[in-house]
Amino acid sequence: MNVLEKISNFVGKFMAVIVLALSALALFVPSTCLWVQTKWVTNLLMIVMFGMGLTLKLEDFKLVFTRPKDILLGCAAQFIIMPLLAFGLSKIFNLDPALMAGVVLVGTCPGGTSSNVITYLSKGDVALSVGMTSVNTLLAPVVTPAITYLLLKTTVNVDVVAMFMSIVKVVIIPIALGFLINKFFGKVTQKLVKILPLVSVTAICLIVVAVVSHNAQKILTTGAIVFVVVILHNVLGYACGFGVGKLLKLNRAKTKALCVEVGMQNSGLATSLAGTAFPTLAMATVPGAIFSVWHNISGAVLANFLAGYNDKE
Repeated sequence: MNVLEKISNFVGKFMAVIVLALSALALFVPSTCLWVQTKWVTNLLMIVMFGMGLTLKLEDFKLVFTRPKDILLGCAAQFIIMPLLAFGLSKIFNLDPALMAGVVLVGTCPGGTSSNVITYLSKGDVALSVGMTSVNTLLAPVVTPAITYLLLKTTVNVDVVAMFMSIVKVVIIPIALGFLINKFFGKVTQKLVKILPLVSVTAICLIVVAVVSHNAQKILTTGAIVFVVVILHNVLGYACGFGVGKLLKLNRAKTKALCVEVGMQNSGLATSLAGTAFPTLAMATVPGAIFSVWHNISGAVLANFLAGYNDKE
């Protein structure tokens, strides 16, 4: 177990580098990663969500009632800023319908679990980050399909019911199961949590290489434009989250949490949902795959920057 914990700490610390290296391998030498099937993506994401559930406690949800304004602000910022940024950038760069659908889907998804880690490394309000991620994730089955439909109904066909059922299956059920196991078998889960980074990073890496390797040619032929849109979407999300925090005069720890939560999306979920919501648009999975790689890199850089930005007191 000690060996596994050390390996887990190592992969957690160097996650961005590991994901980047494997992504480059999958993109430029796809044959080395084609053994990872795209049909595994859903199950791998369920493993990540189950791991998230194992880390949740009842106290995390008590924050909703003790600090409702903070949580509501995070939810509103998440589901307003990122979808509108995604839609606006898609229009500005005149993306084709498939890529636009993928970008908007990334924008309408809740924040990713990695946002909690980045907030911790940034010396931000981790409790708030966990609370926002948890609530946003629970709202996703309704909010994500609804916003996606509103933004894309005139561009592509959106299977709202399929999206709802997919999010319940892939996100809500695994998280609920993990939460219940943590509730009733806390002593066991406390030991398992120490190796969760290893499990989660492995699953995330497999998701990324599966999507990238099987779509390598398509990614390369889209040119730099989709990379530019994804990077701008993420960076502008950070900037808007930080700006909202400053505008509302939140303390620096809360501002950091909001900044990270808004900018970092559950791109694995977006990649998984793309096949369900847009079965005829193969390229819709590409933005989520690129975002999965990029936000781990940008998150690591952001954490280093924000760590030195502390309250005077």
